[in-house]
Amino acid sequence: MKFYISTKGIKRLTISSSDAGKGLPETAKSTTALSRRIPNRTLLPVALVLGIVLPFLYVRIAFLVLESTTACYSTLDCIGWRFFSGADTSLLREELSRALVEANKEGNSINEERIGSFNELVKEMTSKRQDVRAFAFKTKAMLLQMEHKVQSARQRESIYWHLASHGVPKSLHCLCLKLAEEYAVNSLARSRLPPPEYVTRLADSSFLHLVLLTDNVLAASVVVSSTIQNSANPEKLVFHIVTDKKTYTPMHAWFATNPVKSAVVEVKGLHQYDWSQEANVEVKEMLEIHRLIWKQYYNNLKGEDFEYDGAHTRYLEPLSPSSLSLLNHLRVYIPELFPDLNKIVFLDDDIVVQHDISSLWELDLNRKVVGAVFNSWCGDDCCPGNKYSNYLNFSHPYISSHFDHDRCAWLYGMNVFDIEAWRRTNMTATYHQWLKLNLESGLALWSPGVLPPSLLAFEGHVHPIDPSWHVAGLGYQYPEVHQETLKDAAVIHFSGPAKPWLEIGLPEVRRLWNKHVNFSNKFIRKCRIMG
Repeated sequence: MKFYISTKGIKRLTISSSDAGKGLPETAKSTTALSRRIPNRTLLPVALVLGIVLPFLYVRIAFLVLESTTACYSTLDCIGWRFFSGADTSLLREELSRALVEANKEGNSINEERIGSFNELVKEMTSKRQDVRAFAFKTKAMLLQMEHKVQSARQRESIYWHLASHGVPKSLHCLCLKLAEEYAVNSLARSRLPPPEYVTRLADSSFLHLVLLTDNVLAASVVVSSTIQNSANPEKLVFHIVTDKKTYTPMHAWFATNPVKSAVVEVKGLHQYDWSQEANVEVKEMLEIHRLIWKQYYNNLKGEDFEYDGAHTRYLEPLSPSSLSLLNHLRVYIPELFPDLNKIVFLDDDIVVQHDISSLWELDLNRKVVGAVFNSWCGDDCCPGNKYSNYLNFSHPYISSHFDHDRCAWLYGMNVFDIEAWRRTNMTATYHQWLKLNLESGLALWSPGVLPPSLLAFEGHVHPIDPSWHVAGLGYQYPEVHQETLKDAAVIHFSGPAKPWLEIGLPEVRRLWNKHVNFSNKFIRKCRIMG
């Protein structure tokens, strides 16, 4: 063994032995000598450098290969100059932007081969090695297909929602049958309403008279119950319930077997009114015109293939059966229904009274006919879905020249009517004049419903009242009414398709209605009316 030492330290170590190479081939000897010449202290730094550089090179080459498939015809052509000169990171973005703009300029027709999922898209692109332009067009086609499916599903949802709002639940039908049977077999169910000692109150102007026009027994019971429960002086209340002939016996049986101790309830059927031949003809003409308006609206809507835009339910709402209901349209005949009254509070059957409303009787309407809420819960001049443009046809020159399409419509459902002013201004005759004008104009002035012709007939005769009296819209799928607003409202109105007695009623607001249902009643339990 020999050592060669200089002033700077050991430079080389040579191990030699006369016996070391014996028995080994010449190649092995040279390899052993070479390996022994490698400096041991350089192995660790070399390993560290390779550990850092190799992953970076791997990732770099992978990115270059991916970019080359879209921007270059040959992978090797791109790697050669990109590896040393640096990849142009904006190139792929520019190519993709250009392809997307080009795809956007094309029509929205779905002619591409149908791709069901993102995985299929990736598989298609990688297997066929297509460029960015093909990727943009196929992605657009896939998104259009998905958007079409979502719109179609929402359309079907709106139609099913609309149809579900038309039906009469089996439980309510059962309740009417049970009560009609009770009316036939139980003399108590046929007792006079109101009792003879309270008949004088029916025309006494010192009492607060509330009017309901309804064929829904359960809904009427909730209106009466909630009003009495929240009244400061329930003994001053007189309810006038007008119903049709088929609902008269169950309605009478309910209030006869569930008497209200403090207030007075009158139940009267339309068949019990003795109207003149002229009035009967006018009512028939009114119903026929409304039927024609409904039919034309339905035919026009059926011919349109409009896409879902969030307001689809609003288009279908005028087609509800309430648009053709005799009881709904008879509210314009309130002076004829109650010839002995001069002032009433009108209540729809889909409302709940939460606070005392007796002060409505004392409101000064300034010689106007109707007292109604104009503004919505969302503030002054805010009336989403409740503008004139939602009810009237402003494409007709007569409507557009006489009315403002952004004007807020007043709410029907809780109103104060000065019947004396109604008779003085002859509002019923004005209403019929608008019906005839609509007929002469090709039935194109307004959408089907009770409110549109009333907006025109009572124009200039409506007195605004405080918005806290009446909060509406709880029957729509996504009511945006704040809880504090609901709590402070004197009357909440389930206007819209989702009535609280239907299965599609919204649980978050239906509880406000359910707490006034008498679930202990034997007929309610037999018919399995659930809260």
